[in-house]
Amino acid sequence: MLDCTAGPEPGDPYFAPASEQPFLEAVARPPRQLRIALMLKDHRGAKLHPECLAAVQNAAKLCANLGHIVEEADPELDMVALRPMNARISAANTARACNMRWKALAREPNPDDIEAVTWAVYQRGMRVSGVEYIEAIAAAHAAGRKMGKFLTSHDIILSTTLAGPPPKLGYFDQNGDVQAFNQRVTEYLSVTPLHNATGTPAMSVPLHWTADGLPVGVHFAGRYGEEATLLALAAQLETAQPWFDRVPAL
Repeated sequence: MLDCTAGPEPGDPYFAPASEQPFLEAVARPPRQLRIALMLKDHRGAKLHPECLAAVQNAAKLCANLGHIVEEADPELDMVALRPMNARISAANTARACNMRWKALAREPNPDDIEAVTWAVYQRGMRVSGVEYIEAIAAAHAAGRKMGKFLTSHDIILSTTLAGPPPKLGYFDQNGDVQAFNQRVTEYLSVTPLHNATGTPAMSVPLHWTADGLPVGVHFAGRYGEEATLLALAAQLETAQPWFDRVPAL
């Protein structure tokens, strides 16, 4: 699918650099020796859940056994400061998307059409000023430059994907208490939003499971435009520690 959809459409203002080889070929050959930065905290600086820590440490050992150079390092990007900037951007885009849909339906905005959390985000997005939006974009670009500089000395960042194992169904209730939802999401999504903001490609690999069979993702992020490196590493990891048959009992 990546090979079919990669590349710009005519007139696109900016786009990722073209891959030097088809993505499918990247899966078929092992990666070069990679220098991997191991993060033992999340991007808020918080300690990892024991299951997440075990997942990351075991993945680091596996990578080292495969011949990669693994060393503890941290890009030291402030996710706490960046999150409200991300929220402005996502809220403004949510407001635009909702308004486009309501326009297509020839209807007025109505909270009954969407979840309580989405309605709150929509309202917040309608209040974002032009200056606030530009400030948020500038903050994301600044984070991207800092991330890019860090990745000149490392090929990959290895971290947890989420702040803990999967919670019970209903924990993220989009029609419940909006403030509680936001707090839970802020704590749980402590890694991935940074890469959404900076544009660095990343993948979550199923290399760890809890004693009761819940998957715990291990997160690998690479340089901008180097998805092929991640795909090659994923194939190498799956060959070394297959996960295809790890399915829950029904």
